[in-house]
Amino acid sequence: KEDQILVYPLRVILDIPVSKLAGFTNTNSMDPFIDETANAIEISPSNPDAIQVGDVISYQTSYGVLIHRVIEKGVDEEGVYYLVKGDNNRFQDPFKVRFNDVQGVVVAVIY
Repeated sequence: KEDQILVYPLRVILDIPVSKLAGFTNTNSMDPFIDETANAIEISPSNPDAIQVGDVISYQTSYGVLIHRVIEKGVDEEGVYYLVKGDNNRFQDPFKVRFNDVQGVVVAVIY
């Protein structure tokens, strides 16, 4: 929110509780929104409803941690899932992301 951005002559402070800084590798999957020269601020979502279509999330996979955009949210016999896709990828990721795999939701990008 705008009131969480504090601008001073010598610094800018983002007042985002329980946040963490994230960096990126050069995979180009989220170009031009995020690339290796960017940093992001992430928050941990409190529950599955805190993640919506359009959010950019980081999540654990067998390949490591990935960061892609939620393009669909649904419910199946295992519960809530998210379908995700890199902005610069042609196809969505070939698996459902579960809430327990989500590490963070991007709330700010710093270039």
